[in-house]
Amino acid sequence: MSGISGLRIIADERERKSGIPALLAKAGLALEVRTLPVGDYIVGPETAVERKSVRDLVSSVFDGRLFDQCKRMRESFEVPLLVVEGDLMDVSKITENPMIFYGALASVARDERIPVLPTPSAEHTAKLLAMLAFKGGRRGPYIKKARRRDDLPGQQLAVLASLPGIGGVLAPRMLKRFGAPARAMSASVSELARVEGMGAARAARIRRVLDSGGEGSTGQSKL
Repeated sequence: MSGISGLRIIADERERKSGIPALLAKAGLALEVRTLPVGDYIVGPETAVERKSVRDLVSSVFDGRLFDQCKRMRESFEVPLLVVEGDLMDVSKITENPMIFYGALASVARDERIPVLPTPSAEHTAKLLAMLAFKGGRRGPYIKKARRRDDLPGQQLAVLASLPGIGGVLAPRMLKRFGAPARAMSASVSELARVEGMGAARAARIRRVLDSGGEGSTGQSKL
């Protein structure tokens, strides 16, 4: 990947296992790895990329992650992109109904107006990300900070949006259903799962985060 050394890309910490950050660094890009609130890669001032393997994309359709992630990208960046990595022939091996896969891609492209870019492998994804950074110029990416909200409804939404997998899309739905953040946070998995777009897996993850003790916690309070 000649001609792109010195370009800067921010990668989400969870992307390390994909091998793509290592490929970008090896190619000479100025790579910063950190936990991103939105997207997997930020390649320009207004360009974010969500990367999905074919298998993960199918899984994210069923548990509701895909559309939530895409909506959050659209809310935060002017140019959101979805990269689908892998052999599309594997779709038939992963799900009995490939139309679910293509229906999801159609919704992302048509309803969310997010371009879908296919790549066959991690190596090609790295090349695509490098070229996106190159096209974005040398000003480099930046991480947007959430606007501070001083009004009570805004603060309530900010509290709910901080929960894993919630963000700005599901937070208003939770507040509307439960009326107050405290009631939402005390809701059972089945009650949380009834929120539109939530899904059982995400509801269980939220309940697990809220109920688990911190590192080294004994689960007993000291008086």
